[in-house]
Amino acid sequence: MSSFRIEGGHTLSGMITPQGAKNEALQILCATLLTPEPVTVSNIPNIRDVRKLIELLNDMGVRVEKHSPNKYTFTAAEINLDYLQTNDFYDKSTALRGSVMTVGPLLGRYGKAFIPKPGGDKIGRRRLDTHFIGFQNLGARFNFDSKNYFYTVEASELKGCFMLLDEASVTGTANIIMAAVLAKGTTTIYNAACEPYIQQLCLMLNRMGAKISGISSNLLTIDGVASLRGTEHAILPDMIEIGSFIGMAAMTHSELTIKDVRYDMLGIIPDAFKRMGIQMELRNDDIYIPAQEHYEIDTFIDGAILTIADAPWPGLTPDLLSVILVIATQAKGSILIHQKMFESRLFFVDKIIDMGAQIILCDPHRATVIGLDNKIKLRSTVMTSPDIRAGVALLIAAMSAEGISTIHNIEQIDRGYESIDVRLNALGAKIERI
Repeated sequence: MSSFRIEGGHTLSGMITPQGAKNEALQILCATLLTPEPVTVSNIPNIRDVRKLIELLNDMGVRVEKHSPNKYTFTAAEINLDYLQTNDFYDKSTALRGSVMTVGPLLGRYGKAFIPKPGGDKIGRRRLDTHFIGFQNLGARFNFDSKNYFYTVEASELKGCFMLLDEASVTGTANIIMAAVLAKGTTTIYNAACEPYIQQLCLMLNRMGAKISGISSNLLTIDGVASLRGTEHAILPDMIEIGSFIGMAAMTHSELTIKDVRYDMLGIIPDAFKRMGIQMELRNDDIYIPAQEHYEIDTFIDGAILTIADAPWPGLTPDLLSVILVIATQAKGSILIHQKMFESRLFFVDKIIDMGAQIILCDPHRATVIGLDNKIKLRSTVMTSPDIRAGVALLIAAMSAEGISTIHNIEQIDRGYESIDVRLNALGAKIERI
């Protein structure tokens, strides 16, 4: 198990370019299974989860050509469906949450797919009902082997239909879209997720010959086609990393420029940080953050304590609440953080409390933070990263703290952030990988 040793108290300075979006990459790479023709994808983040998915695709029979660490061509001319029932496939899939999105394209193209219960962050229950109910609506037969936690879906022919999703699941929507593009007839998906990742997936599929309308809304209409062709696709900058850098600049009183952010795809993320009192300026497509000694949390117009909560897009992504909670600890004012989607994601706050933060964990979903206004610095400590997003929030806390902190289990951080120690050290951070 690797660890980070962080010497806190250093300010950052310079420019940093966000990596490609992890959540988009996992969907796009699975979508390459829909066509026998080459699909070239650029701006792929060179992170652990993505590398594992590329390895899995290669083992399934996809020909993988690496042009650079961030650009690949995938050709899924021949897929070995027998491999999907091997112990090797079982082991590799269970270690990767994104493996579940191979089901939609395999079902759509081959009429059957198999997947063990996927792994991923320990942030609470992440059910797959939306995925498989959607496949059943399209005419697939579903079986769940509860002893081995193995899912099977099969269909002689998928047929378009109207469906109302029980939740606006991003991965569920992506999976259903990838199955429906090759189904016979028209599929209408209501309460579809409409995150930028989903928009990018739909745009790529349309370039491949799919017929999807309603993109960027929660009502998608898909006219099935007989086959799809190859294409090229560039992945968006990672909005979660952009938000993490904004919070990092504020917590370390740093002057930072975040390059090429695709501001038009960030939704309300910049506004959420502005409500935390963080100054920023849009310069072309870059976000400039000046050095600030103090930042003050806004209130509601009647003076009530501000509440920041996650919500389906265009609401605030839940992946940034851990970062927002940590930067609130050194703000002036108080805030209620309401994490609605995952019941275990706020449990990392005990580690921030140990560092001297004033946080009341109200219940598994809500935490009240009383900002210290930089009058009392966080103190260094030893901690363990429980998941990707909490891990980078702990890293931000350690960078702002007095003394030397250690974060164990940084494999979790590596799953979502590309060479984060190297990139931050280039800006003036003191992070040692041990």
